[in-house]
Amino acid sequence: MRNRLRLRLSHFILIEAVLVGFFFISATRFLIGHLYSRSGGASIVFSLDPALIPAGSPGVIDAATLTNEISFLVYMLVLPLITLLLGRIRWIAVVAVILVALGRGLMVAETAVTPIIASALVFGGGMLYIAQLVRYRAQALPYFFVVGIAFDQLVRALGNTLDPTWSGSTVVLALEGGTIPFLNVQIGLSVLMVILSLATIWSQQREEDRRPRESRVTPDWGLMPFWGGIGLGALLFLQLAFLGTANALAGRSGSDYTNFAPLVTLATLLPIIPWVRGQVAAFVAAFDRTARGWLWMLVIALLIVFGTRFQGLIAGAALVLAQFATSLLWWWLVRPRTEKERQVTGLWLVVAVLIFVLLAAADNMTYEYAYVGLLPPELAFLNETIPPFLRAFRGLGLGVILLSVFLAALPMVQTQRRIPWVDGQEKRRLFGVGALVAAAFSIGVAVAVRPPVIAGVRGVDTLRIGTYNIHGGFNEFYHFDLEAIARTIQQSGADVVLLQQVETGRLTSFSVNQSLWLARRLGMDTRFFPANEGLQGLAVLSRVEISQDEGYLLTSPTYQTGLQRVQIRPDDGVLTLYNTRLEYLQELGDGRTLEQQEQDQQLQLNEVFAIISRLHPDGNLGRTIVGGTFNNIPDSPLSDQMRAAGFIDPFAGLPVELAATLVRTGYPQVQLDYLWVWRRSILPVGANTINALPYASDHRMAVIAAQIREPSS
Repeated sequence: MRNRLRLRLSHFILIEAVLVGFFFISATRFLIGHLYSRSGGASIVFSLDPALIPAGSPGVIDAATLTNEISFLVYMLVLPLITLLLGRIRWIAVVAVILVALGRGLMVAETAVTPIIASALVFGGGMLYIAQLVRYRAQALPYFFVVGIAFDQLVRALGNTLDPTWSGSTVVLALEGGTIPFLNVQIGLSVLMVILSLATIWSQQREEDRRPRESRVTPDWGLMPFWGGIGLGALLFLQLAFLGTANALAGRSGSDYTNFAPLVTLATLLPIIPWVRGQVAAFVAAFDRTARGWLWMLVIALLIVFGTRFQGLIAGAALVLAQFATSLLWWWLVRPRTEKERQVTGLWLVVAVLIFVLLAAADNMTYEYAYVGLLPPELAFLNETIPPFLRAFRGLGLGVILLSVFLAALPMVQTQRRIPWVDGQEKRRLFGVGALVAAAFSIGVAVAVRPPVIAGVRGVDTLRIGTYNIHGGFNEFYHFDLEAIARTIQQSGADVVLLQQVETGRLTSFSVNQSLWLARRLGMDTRFFPANEGLQGLAVLSRVEISQDEGYLLTSPTYQTGLQRVQIRPDDGVLTLYNTRLEYLQELGDGRTLEQQEQDQQLQLNEVFAIISRLHPDGNLGRTIVGGTFNNIPDSPLSDQMRAAGFIDPFAGLPVELAATLVRTGYPQVQLDYLWVWRRSILPVGANTINALPYASDHRMAVIAAQIREPSS
């Protein structure tokens, strides 16, 4: 009877840990995205005259508000330190759960509490909970992360990679008498989590009080060493930025998200099956104990290098195997402790946060390197070292990932006397439960990611074609709103849209695959071409059948860009679309003048023409449109070269206020985005920009109506 009671109590503890784990993982993504968003918004506001900013502009935030938010966040990040003094009080875990429940509720409810404050409550409460979990329920720690990450994968699959539980208005159930929004579900889950925490703490305390003093130390009494803290921070980064995020894994390996998402979830969850861990333990036991950690690290690193350097099915499979091997590392973060052994887990958890922040910042610079300017005058003495150092992160995405692998495997390297994958007889009874959970989650993800059936446009005489620089999903004040971008495209009535500055899994844009989310939201097909680190580039959305797509990288001294070529089939022939974003002109104080940057633009355009000429050696381009963000004005040499090559700008002759696509507060409106039409085979019959306020991006969407002709012979 007591064994059955103990097993039932352990189940309740696992349910509680998994709920807190999911909220912690989800809130961490939410926190990173909003920290980037609000920091960017505050920097823009700081550079402008407040009188110029339109009232009610989304994302506007003053520096004082951001400073208060960051101060609160810092307090939450060091919250685990209180366990150094109060960790012996078991009921601290209940306080941690209440913080998580409260913060999670505030994340989805429409209140005056800011997103950073709400998600910081969840993060801080989650770290405090982890400290107590390690101390008194150490065997539940891997499940906190592994199943919590799997829940995150399932939920994001249901939302087409955008977590729908961040919005309290999301409908989770439709009934005849009305609907149930997620806010109601969140309140119920928060209350359930607190009740579970109270019940499990009380039950565990009673059960322990019945034991003799000398037998109170159990396998659940754990301790996180210094290396465990380092490994935790690196593992968390690996999961959120890469291996545990199916769309990021698919993007870096050039594999199909729909096919690999359920496999990533399965690889994540397989380690919860005791038999699987037992088999892996038997395998690594055959190696010398001083070498097995290094060998495990090497295997993961080689799989990642293979998966990111090659593309396609085999590359994706290699990364799935890497995720399985990485997911097993959660069991190495803690070790058993004696009753009187000194406990400083809270301190090492702060180290884990520091490692995670440093890796996330380094990862961000592998995308933002091109926009690093000079430091303020008071820090000018650092301009010879800091800006060049940050710009040197270009192309180091794989290097940051491999560094995180090294750090994540250090706990295994340092643990030589035990293999924590080996379980006792009681845990082996959970074989069926673990297998059922792994199968259920994987099947759920497979069902959720199925692509919808698209009714293609065919046999029409006129198509509406647009180009839209979506600025990574942010407006000019870095307010993130993909729904507003979708409504803008919907309002345009476009059949085909060329997108620039698209991201498909970056931490700072909430890990969303923007092209996939927009395509499924709008009922369109999509193709994405990665220009930078597999997750940033160009995309095309289309209601017309896409018959072929490919891409080419262009010579890019700063921001890496490229040329995407997509062919659609509106009838028996094809229409070819070239989508690009040329060098962005900016004054960064890096020694490159605007004239030199314009020369770089010219070089890129020459490469575009060289590619087109190679694909059309007879000079007959057929039905062709070259579009995207050219980052220069209509009377520039770039535009002159396009006209000389036989292309028409349908916006030529329109007033600036109707043709302008770059719209930023405090700056003149200019046309930087174009849809150049090959004049011999396509007749533009209308052109306009979408001018509805507020803008979802810092660019307007430009749309033309094109009358399709058969290619001239």
